Amino acid sequence: MSTASTLTPEPPEPPENPANPAHPTASALSPALSADERRSLRRAVGLLNLDRSRFILAVVAGTAGMASAVSLSGVAAWLIARASQMPDVVALGVAPVAVRLFGISRSVLRYCERLVSHDTALRGMGALRTRLYKSLASARTDTVAGLRRGDVLARVGSDIDAVGDLVVRAYLPAAVAAVLGAATCLGVGVVYWPAGLILLACLLLSGLVGPLATIRSARIAEQARQRQATELSTEVLAVLEGAPELSVSGRLAGSMRQVASREESLTRLRDRAAVPAAIAAAVDMAAMGLAVLGNLVVGVSAVSSGQLAPVWLAVIVLVPLAAFEATSALGPASVQLVRSAGAACRIVELIEAAEASAASGSATSSAPLELPEPSAQGPYLKARGLAVGWPGGPVVAEDIDLDLRVGHRVAIVGPSGIGKSTLLATLAGLLEPRGGTLTLDGVPPWQADHSEVAARVCLTAEDAHVFHTSVLENLRVARGDVTPAEAGELLRRAGLGRWLEALPEGVETIIGTDATTLSGGERRRLLLARALAAPAPLMLLDEPGEHLDALTADRLVTDLLTAGDQGRGTLLVTHRLSALEHADEVLVMGHRPQATGEQAPATILHRGSHRELQDVSETYRWSLSQEDQDRQQDHVSGTS
Repeated sequence: MSTASTLTPEPPEPPENPANPAHPTASALSPALSADERRSLRRAVGLLNLDRSRFILAVVAGTAGMASAVSLSGVAAWLIARASQMPDVVALGVAPVAVRLFGISRSVLRYCERLVSHDTALRGMGALRTRLYKSLASARTDTVAGLRRGDVLARVGSDIDAVGDLVVRAYLPAAVAAVLGAATCLGVGVVYWPAGLILLACLLLSGLVGPLATIRSARIAEQARQRQATELSTEVLAVLEGAPELSVSGRLAGSMRQVASREESLTRLRDRAAVPAAIAAAVDMAAMGLAVLGNLVVGVSAVSSGQLAPVWLAVIVLVPLAAFEATSALGPASVQLVRSAGAACRIVELIEAAEASAASGSATSSAPLELPEPSAQGPYLKARGLAVGWPGGPVVAEDIDLDLRVGHRVAIVGPSGIGKSTLLATLAGLLEPRGGTLTLDGVPPWQADHSEVAARVCLTAEDAHVFHTSVLENLRVARGDVTPAEAGELLRRAGLGRWLEALPEGVETIIGTDATTLSGGERRRLLLARALAAPAPLMLLDEPGEHLDALTADRLVTDLLTAGDQGRGTLLVTHRLSALEHADEVLVMGHRPQATGEQAPATILHRGSHRELQDVSETYRWSLSQEDQDRQQDHVSGTS
């Protein structure tokens, strides 16, 4: 039995943050946007900080492009009708030139419209992402830590893209359709006012009835997808992860049938939701046909009565064919509206949760406290009767007395899940204590400016992020002026000397996203090298020897405690006890013997030097013996 198993039961998960941005599934299928969706959509669009002048320019360019198409249709119709009368070439006037002009200008203006609209949308998406980043950065640590990484990535990525697409694929087409429709109806009305009224009625039919039906179908499809797709992915994941067990128990076939049934149900829901969309498309085509037929009927009558010249009959009949090109984009625009509304709900939910967290954090202190200049001996971190825990959760540890100065080396040992990592986060000023006192040079660190605290206290957590960039740049996260030579020395000190030599480009080698190209041990040591690069005099390390073999872990911990960092104070959490003889003080955390229940807070059961604890703690001695056996087994395995 290993030491890790002795002192490390399975850790509990941090408390789930009630502000998790997962969008709740609607309980009922609603044909229109809800009040919450409309509110969220308005705020999300407001946070885009769109340049109105650029958006208006995009509308003008888009309208001019569509107007060129309509004008091309009208001029071409007039030219064909007039040419059928076989007049002199001079009588045709500038119509052939106008056809070429409108044909070319249509493409040019459409290109300009897309260029300006996409630039406007991308600028807005950048502004929204910046606002989201700032909201999360100002939020309390417990709020951010409670968020699931996948949810945050989805909000920052696809959801913001969906809100930005609303500008290009919904607002812009709607504005162009409105302006162009009014202008076209006015133009046709000037030629013959009954034809203008007929075109207006048909455009309203296509531009209102069709999109409303499409919105209903899109909402049904979206809500059905949210419910069914989530359940389907859950069942598929369960089958993939538990395939061996299901196969042995004879339940794999039944599980596969259940997945297939769920997929069929999702398909039926999508097909059912597609019916209103098909009706909407049919409405658009029917409206265009009615406009052409209606104008033909009234136009023929007008020509017969002499109220309209025959050549203009072709114009009022063929122009609607081009005018309905603008309204045909309103169906997809309504679909985008529904998608963007759902994305806006999730984004606004996350932003409001972060803002509420920041507001609650600043309720106790209107402005960050300023840290005084440290003494000649350096920064001093002091805890007395400290109780720690996540906000909204239970107190996981209490009655913690701890001192950390420059040159002082402290180790904390104890079972996993007992509160050691929470204690480190509290000491670093990321969490507010649940009781007792905690000061950094006389000031509560959670009430001080984060940058000032970070300049004196450096925390390396187990789940710290490794960036998709070079090894050198990952170390420069801690200190921006790290040279390649310094980076190599830091890596060798962290036990990555051989790994560094094997890299094709040395410290300039690119690391995969979130260290996907590294092993667990290499990732931990890279984070350790980053911590060593930080200029903070007080260093808090969470399990620096995790994912390393026993001998390597012991050497690493020994190096951290004996490397002669006289300008630093070191506090490390570790499961390895063998290398703690170099620590000035070892704190053993655990539950009191008289404590009852799993929720009882832990505390410091024993404290002293490595040798002193061997004399007073039987558990400590037994854990050391287990580590000795593990090392012997590793040695035998290595030599065999």
